[in-house]
Amino acid sequence: MASPVARKGKSNAKAKQNSAKRGLYSRALDEAELLDFELAQGVEGIDDEIALLRVKIKSLLENDPENVKLIMAATNALARLVMTRYRISADQKNALSSAIGNVLQGLAIPLGIKYLP
Repeated sequence: MASPVARKGKSNAKAKQNSAKRGLYSRALDEAELLDFELAQGVEGIDDEIALLRVKIKSLLENDPENVKLIMAATNALARLVMTRYRISADQKNALSSAIGNVLQGLAIPLGIKYLP
Protein backbone atom coordinates (compact mmCIF):
# COMPACT_ATOMS: atom_id res chain seq x y z
CA MET A 1 0.00 0.00 0.00
CA ALA A 2 1.34 3.43 -0.89
CA SER A 3 2.11 5.86 1.87
CA PRO A 4 -0.10 8.95 2.31
CA VAL A 5 2.80 11.07 1.06
CA ALA A 6 3.07 9.01 -2.15
CA ARG A 7 -0.69 9.23 -2.73
CA LYS A 8 -0.65 12.99 -2.15
CA GLY A 9 2.17 13.34 -4.69
CA LYS A 10 0.16 11.40 -7.27
CA SER A 11 -2.95 13.50 -6.71
CA ASN A 12 -0.90 16.70 -6.98
CA ALA A 13 0.59 15.47 -10.26
CA LYS A 14 -2.90 14.61 -11.53
CA ALA A 15 -4.21 18.05 -10.50
CA LYS A 16 -1.35 19.74 -12.33
CA GLN A 17 -2.04 17.62 -15.43
CA ASN A 18 -5.76 18.50 -15.33
CA SER A 19 -4.95 22.15 -14.80
CA ALA A 20 -2.66 22.12 -17.83
CA LYS A 21 -5.41 20.55 -19.95
CA ARG A 22 -7.94 23.14 -18.84
CA GLY A 23 -5.42 25.86 -19.60
CA LEU A 24 -4.77 24.49 -23.08
CA TYR A 25 -8.43 23.97 -23.90
CA SER A 26 -9.62 27.14 -22.20
CA ARG A 27 -8.30 29.09 -25.16
CA ALA A 28 -10.61 27.21 -27.54
CA LEU A 29 -13.71 26.83 -25.36
CA ASP A 30 -16.18 29.38 -24.08
CA GLU A 31 -17.25 29.33 -20.43
CA ALA A 32 -20.23 26.99 -20.95
CA GLU A 33 -18.14 24.58 -23.03
CA LEU A 34 -15.43 24.58 -20.35
CA LEU A 35 -18.00 23.55 -17.74
CA ASP A 36 -19.23 20.80 -20.07
CA PHE A 37 -15.62 19.75 -20.66
CA GLU A 38 -14.99 19.43 -16.93
CA LEU A 39 -18.18 17.36 -16.52
CA ALA A 40 -17.23 15.15 -19.48
CA GLN A 41 -13.88 14.34 -17.91
CA GLY A 42 -15.71 12.34 -15.25
CA VAL A 43 -17.64 10.18 -17.72
CA GLU A 44 -16.36 6.68 -18.43
CA GLY A 45 -17.18 4.65 -21.52
CA ILE A 46 -18.58 5.71 -24.87
CA ASP A 47 -22.24 4.69 -24.64
CA ASP A 48 -23.39 8.31 -24.39
CA GLU A 49 -21.32 9.24 -27.45
CA ILE A 50 -22.82 6.36 -29.42
CA ALA A 51 -26.34 7.46 -28.47
CA LEU A 52 -25.58 11.10 -29.27
CA LEU A 53 -24.15 10.19 -32.67
CA ARG A 54 -27.24 8.12 -33.48
CA VAL A 55 -29.46 11.09 -32.64
CA LYS A 56 -27.32 13.40 -34.76
CA ILE A 57 -27.40 10.99 -37.71
CA LYS A 58 -31.19 10.81 -37.45
CA SER A 59 -31.31 14.61 -37.38
CA LEU A 60 -29.04 14.82 -40.42
CA LEU A 61 -31.25 12.39 -42.34
CA GLU A 62 -34.34 14.41 -41.48
CA ASN A 63 -32.95 17.93 -41.89
CA ASP A 64 -30.08 17.69 -44.37
CA PRO A 65 -30.56 14.46 -46.35
CA GLU A 66 -28.54 15.74 -49.31
CA ASN A 67 -25.39 16.08 -47.16
CA VAL A 68 -24.27 12.56 -48.05
CA LYS A 69 -20.61 13.23 -47.24
CA LEU A 70 -21.42 14.25 -43.65
CA ILE A 71 -23.93 11.41 -43.22
CA MET A 72 -21.36 8.86 -44.37
CA ALA A 73 -18.66 10.36 -42.12
CA ALA A 74 -21.02 10.19 -39.15
CA THR A 75 -22.06 6.60 -39.85
CA ASN A 76 -18.42 5.57 -40.27
CA ALA A 77 -17.64 7.22 -36.93
CA LEU A 78 -20.59 5.36 -35.40
CA ALA A 79 -19.31 2.04 -36.77
CA ARG A 80 -15.86 2.74 -35.28
CA LEU A 81 -17.34 3.67 -31.90
CA VAL A 82 -19.51 0.55 -31.79
CA MET A 83 -16.55 -1.59 -32.84
CA THR A 84 -14.48 -0.03 -30.07
CA ARG A 85 -17.27 -0.43 -27.54
CA TYR A 86 -17.75 -4.09 -28.26
CA ARG A 87 -14.24 -4.85 -29.56
CA ILE A 88 -15.59 -6.74 -32.53
CA SER A 89 -13.64 -8.68 -35.12
CA ALA A 90 -13.00 -7.58 -38.72
CA ASP A 91 -15.78 -9.87 -40.03
CA GLN A 92 -18.21 -8.49 -37.49
CA LYS A 93 -17.11 -4.96 -38.44
CA ASN A 94 -17.88 -5.64 -42.10
CA ALA A 95 -21.28 -7.04 -41.17
CA LEU A 96 -21.98 -3.99 -38.98
CA SER A 97 -20.94 -1.58 -41.75
CA SER A 98 -23.13 -3.45 -44.20
CA ALA A 99 -26.08 -3.36 -41.79
CA ILE A 100 -25.64 0.38 -41.23
CA GLY A 101 -25.46 0.89 -45.00
CA ASN A 102 -28.68 -1.09 -45.46
CA VAL A 103 -30.45 0.99 -42.81
CA LEU A 104 -29.23 4.21 -44.44
CA GLN A 105 -30.45 3.06 -47.84
CA GLY A 106 -33.78 2.11 -46.31
CA LEU A 107 -34.08 5.61 -44.86
CA ALA A 108 -32.49 7.51 -47.74
CA ILE A 109 -34.74 6.17 -50.52
CA PRO A 110 -37.99 7.25 -48.81
CA LEU A 111 -36.42 10.65 -48.10
CA GLY A 112 -35.59 11.08 -51.78
CA ILE A 113 -31.79 10.95 -51.53
CA LYS A 114 -30.59 10.11 -55.03
CA TYR A 115 -27.06 8.89 -54.33
CA LEU A 116 -25.35 6.90 -51.62
CA PRO A 117 -21.79 5.64 -52.19
